[in-house]
Amino acid sequence: MKYIMLTLVLSLFVSCSSDDEKDYVTLNDQEITDYIAQNNLDAKKSTTGLYYVIDNEGAGAQPNSTSTVTVAYKGYFTNGSVFEESPAEGVSFNLQQVIPGWTEGITYFKEGGSGTLLIPSHLAYGNSGKGSIPGGTVLIFDINLISVN
Repeated sequence: MKYIMLTLVLSLFVSCSSDDEKDYVTLNDQEITDYIAQNNLDAKKSTTGLYYVIDNEGAGAQPNSTSTVTVAYKGYFTNGSVFEESPAEGVSFNLQQVIPGWTEGITYFKEGGSGTLLIPSHLAYGNSGKGSIPGGTVLIFDINLISVN
């Protein structure tokens, strides 16, 4: 009887899962690879699932995950719709205070470097989203690493 009750309880939890609990990893990866193919990008994929394109590696200091940096950027969705853009002089922040995709991705560049980060939702705002960014959304950032402060 215990096993029947346990089976019923487990099946209830499984059947009650919602889209809020959806695993977007596979969906995001497909969306990113489609975007890369459509835009003929030479992107690399890290072990975390972050894709990045290095247009210019840069020649200055290279940040680590705890560095404070100044970055000029434009953030948009795979459909090209821009959701945020910094001023040309950039903004400064510590890499521990941003989404994991930035904490990892910015470290692939040196001062003066530029490129693109293609960030799956699990390295951004997850399934819940934030503000105008829906849950499960892939984010793309064109970045220019101005300085490592």
